[in-house]
Amino acid sequence: MTRGQRLAQDAAEAAEVRAYETHPDVVGLRIERVRSQVDRLCWAGIVLGLAFTMTNVQVFAAGGAAVWSLPWLAAWVLDPTVSLVLLAILRAEQVTARYQVRTGEWVRGAKWFTLAATYVMNTWSSWVAGSAAGVVLHSVPPLLVFVAAEAVTDLRDKLTDAVTAAVRAADARSASGAGASDATAVHGVHGSTSSASGQQPARRRTFAEYRAVACRAWSPSVEITPAWVRQVTGCSRGLSSRLAAVLVADVAEYGHPTSGADGEGRP
Repeated sequence: MTRGQRLAQDAAEAAEVRAYETHPDVVGLRIERVRSQVDRLCWAGIVLGLAFTMTNVQVFAAGGAAVWSLPWLAAWVLDPTVSLVLLAILRAEQVTARYQVRTGEWVRGAKWFTLAATYVMNTWSSWVAGSAAGVVLHSVPPLLVFVAAEAVTDLRDKLTDAVTAAVRAADARSASGAGASDATAVHGVHGSTSSASGQQPARRRTFAEYRAVACRAWSPSVEITPAWVRQVTGCSRGLSSRLAAVLVADVAEYGHPTSGADGEGRP
């Protein structure tokens, strides 16, 4: 096999691999993995931020009550009450954002209210004491939770847009590929070239596409040879030998060429 034949074979295999790598299902799977990573990281940050605010909220709610007294114990319930409502809203938005379903004003208002309540209760003591350092310290966790709660919803929405864009791109490639496949089939039968007609050369086709063209052109009276494969598909000399061998094996096993290794019928 010459260097040119090896390069032609490598190019065909690379095009086939790229066709699968850009398939919308593969792209969607990769985006879902990224979505899972984003969700886990954001949830970890939100939960840790809410846990940090719990002590300050308890001090605010206890109001100087004696340790282990009933008011002191009840004060520990306030922060989890607010945090659980916030987490429930964020969990629901995790699903609605994935399918780009918009929630109502009450949902957004409840989320902002729980975040604002957490911020005020967490920083109140520092504001009263006039401690700028305390205000900054106790502002960071609730504000981080607020920003993360808003950002993660937009991120999920954009990740869904990415999947949709991948599907649209694949549909566009399929439409252009079908036209290029028909044009190449005509080129193979009549022996014309794209440059003679003034058209731009079509994108590089995959091995599976060449195989589909050969299957459509085959008839029981045809002897499958590399020359015949080149004539009907217009593929390179190196690829025609490989494709001819595959088609001959199909005829020997099934009685006709197939569109894939699973033995399904001609396209």
